Amino acid sequence: MSDTKIGLAENLSGVVAYVLGFITGIVLLVIEKENKFVRFHAAQSTVVFGGLFIISIVLGFIPVIGWLIALLLPFVGFVLWIYLMFMAYKGNMYRLPVVADFADKLENAL
Repeated sequence: MSDTKIGLAENLSGVVAYVLGFITGIVLLVIEKENKFVRFHAAQSTVVFGGLFIISIVLGFIPVIGWLIALLLPFVGFVLWIYLMFMAYKGNMYRLPVVADFADKLENAL
């Protein structure tokens, strides 16, 4: 494990990428320019939790069915949040299906 721009080991920086969802993901994408592990987790955090945020807003405009589906999103988000932080802490570069491809594109774009 190597150190990162924020002065933490890369596995802890990977965890930090998920702590505040897409907010810490964006911050770490801007700050960390070299460590691929941290950049990947920051990009994945941005895509996952930014996507869930946008989906919840859109579902809020769909009466009844959208509202019912939107009730599940906080649970899904919490489970993903815990799991992804755990995987980052273990040093795994766990790639969520579909989301990881978008994260790769985001990581390379910045």
